[in-house]
Amino acid sequence: MLDLLPDLFDHYPSKLQLLPLAFKAFGGKPLFWGEIVTVKCFEDNSKVKEVLAQNGQGKVLVVDGGGSYRQALLGDLIAQSALDNGWQGVVINGFVRDVMRIKTFNLGVYALGAVPIKTEKRDQGQINVPVDMGGVMVKPGMQLYADENGIAVSDELLDFAFLS
Repeated sequence: MLDLLPDLFDHYPSKLQLLPLAFKAFGGKPLFWGEIVTVKCFEDNSKVKEVLAQNGQGKVLVVDGGGSYRQALLGDLIAQSALDNGWQGVVINGFVRDVMRIKTFNLGVYALGAVPIKTEKRDQGQINVPVDMGGVMVKPGMQLYADENGIAVSDELLDFAFLS
């Protein structure tokens, strides 16, 4: 299964919403899906670090960083923590750094771009609140599906049995 989203949209057109932001793949796992956990923050990745240090089996972190390009909300150390804790992926309305290292991880990472500057840690942000991702409201507990065709969310877990 190399192209998940085209098949899902063909089979479930009314159950999916495409996130309209121009995400780029940075992780070594471009195809992933899972239950959404959210973080809303701006130029402070303290909450991103906190959440990704927890068990993430079957989960995807969606981060609304307000699209800021000035500081990276994910770098190699936090991405390693996500990988170690079983997260499927991270989708960021913002930027990442350490891209060559993150590319080697078996972790899905999509973001708007890369910038080499880290954030200051001020312990600001919110966990598990609805976030606006380019006009699409993403809520904790929804499902996210990502591949290099795009990123989509659904209110329910979709069955892939039709693919076999």
